[in-house]
Formats: sequence, structure tokens, C-alpha cells
Amino acid sequence: MRTIFHIDMDAFYAAVETLDNPALAGKPVIVGGRSPRSVVSAASYEARRYGVHSAMPMAQALRLCPEAVVISGRMSRYQDISNRVMAIFVTFSPTIEPLSLDEAYLEMTRWLPPGETAEETARRLQATVRCETGLTCSVGVASGKSVAKIASELKKPCGLVVVPPGGEAAFLAPLPIGALRGVGAVTEKRLTGWGIRTIGDLAGMEEAVLRAAFGRAGPDLLCMARGIDTSPVMPEHDAQSLGRETTFATDVTDRDVLEATLLALADDVARSLRRHGMVAGGVTLKLRDGAFVTRTRARQLPDPTDLATPLYATGKALLDGCAPLKPTRLIGISATHLTRDAERQLSLFDAGATAKQRKLAATLDDIRARFGTDAVQRARLIRPKAQDRSADDPFA
Repeated sequence: MRTIFHIDMDAFYAAVETLDNPALAGKPVIVGGRSPRSVVSAASYEARRYGVHSAMPMAQALRLCPEAVVISGRMSRYQDISNRVMAIFVTFSPTIEPLSLDEAYLEMTRWLPPGETAEETARRLQATVRCETGLTCSVGVASGKSVAKIASELKKPCGLVVVPPGGEAAFLAPLPIGALRGVGAVTEKRLTGWGIRTIGDLAGMEEAVLRAAFGRAGPDLLCMARGIDTSPVMPEHDAQSLGRETTFATDVTDRDVLEATLLALADDVARSLRRHGMVAGGVTLKLRDGAFVTRTRARQLPDPTDLATPLYATGKALLDGCAPLKPTRLIGISATHLTRDAERQLSLFDAGATAKQRKLAATLDDIRARFGTDAVQRARLIRPKAQDRSADDPFA
């Protein structure tokens, strides 16, 4: 029987801000932008008591909790702490599937120390994270990923829920149907219309009925409801893409603003690629207009890269191909078809120039790591402070 840990850092962004500024302890802290279109990226548990939660419009959050302390966010700081946390996880298991900066699956089946139970190992992991970072995490332990994830959410913060092998269905049965992975708002509404309100209700349905209603997804839902999940923990190097996007405070029609924003995003993606030791074989551009219509365009790269210049050049070419452009609400760029840097093969003619570019990029990465992301900027990205620069603010 497998043993899977799902680890979720508690109110991660808000907790990091409180860690760095102890005066925030006990106060409702919200991380996010202040523009009319901003959303909540994270909320402390004090803010959550007012009904504030992530992805909520900031305006609504401040109506619920007007005394909240709003912080714009520091992604580079969160990334640094995340790296430390993931490094701790590696000491418990070499098989890790990061889901985001603050959560991950660990395959523990072969990595539980002799004579130590899964619960004891999980408590030791929590204690190690708290001792070495000052932050807390919640852990769910189960035989499958989906049940482990649900378990980690039940007793936050600093919770630990262990679902014994064979007890998955009984554990899930009383929980609301919306807690099940794969059940979104539309599916939940449809199921509740049939009188299906708990996961146990769903687990008791006939597979043929669900298949008729949901197609191939029907049997998958039934398996999940019965606690059957054999999906493997997928290490980070199997990730297929890495991207950044930003939402503008007002719809943008200025082509120069779109291109400058795209350049800033490409810079950020390239830094992340280098930090993870990855190179990209393709680029995807994402655009969303004021009517919430989303378009994506993709293109392969002639050579794998972790440099901003080819990422931006390809993204700009894709942008050129989207003309005429409607007023743009959101723009994003993703590096796709990722491979490990060591697997890259440079062409004979590009090797020298690329090596110089990568050496310069590494130097700039070091400067930014030591003095902050704004320590070195491209001239094109230096604009008057009055002008919106949401590309540098992932929470805007």
C-alpha cells in the first residue's frame, strides 16, 4: 500500500510577511494589489475569519475586513522561502511533485524510516519546517494523492490528518461533494440537483449513470469518491510549462505598453527557468480582452533556451500575428516543452554568443538575488511612476 504526503504551507504569502514583520502578528493581513481589478493572493487566518479568501476581488475583501493590512507582495522573497521549504522536503523523500510555491506531494512509500509510522514522520517534517523557516504547514497522509490533499485541508493551520489504508471511502463519505477534486461549480450544481450532496452519496451511484451524464469523466469521479486514486507522484522535471501573466488596471490599447509588459514577463520566466535548471523548447502567448475572451498562440523555438531575448522575440512575433488587437485586459507568456538544462544541445554557430548571454544573465541573476529584483532593469522598462507597471506586480 502506498503512502503519500500532501503538504500545504499555511497562509504562505501572508505568513512570510508576518515572519519578516512581527508587528503584523495577530492582524488581518491580505496580500494582493489595490487596483480596482486586483484579487486576493493570500489572506492570514485572522482575515479569513471575516470571510476573506484567495481569488476574491480586493474591493470585496476590504468591504468584509476594512481594517485589513494590505501588502502588495514580494514574489522573489516567497520564491526564496519556497526553495528552502522544498529543500527540507527533499531530505524526507527524493520524489516530490511541487504544485505551487507552497504545496507539494511527497511519495513516502519507500522512504519512511524503519520503526517510524507515517504520522510520526509527518510530525517530524512539520517540526523541521517550523524550526528551520519559522513557518507552519499542514499535512495530509493517505494512500492516494486526492485523499491526501483533502486531508491536508481539514485541520489548518498546522494540521495533520492521517487516513489509514482501507479507510479512504469512510473518510470521504461525510464530506460535501464540492470537496472532491474534479467537482467544480457546474458539476456540483448538477449533482446537488440529483440530491447528491456528500461524497458518500456520489460513491453509491451506478457507474453507468455517471458515464451517461459525464462521459469518460463519470467513472473517474466514482473512483475518486470511493477513494481510489493510483496516479503517481510526478517529480518537478516532468513539468510541461512555466509562465507568468499580469492583469492591467485598465484595458490597454497602447502597443508599446503591451510589448514592454511582455518583455518584463519574459525576463521573469527566463529567471525562473535558470533557477530551476530548465530550458524551453517553445513559447505560448496568452491574451484576454475586455470582454473576457481569451486567445492563445504557440510556436516552437529553433533551439532550447533559458534566456529572455528569444522568449520575448517569439512572444512578440506571436503578438504581431494577433492583429488587430482589441483592448487588452491580460497578457501572459509561458515557456513550454521544458527539459533539463544539461540535455540542451547548442548549435555550433550559436554556442559562443549564447554562452556570453548566459554568463551575463547569471551575473544579473546574482545581483538581483542579493539586492532585489529592481536592482537592475532594462532601460525600456524604466517608466514614470505614474504609469501603470503591472508587469512587475504579479498581484495587480
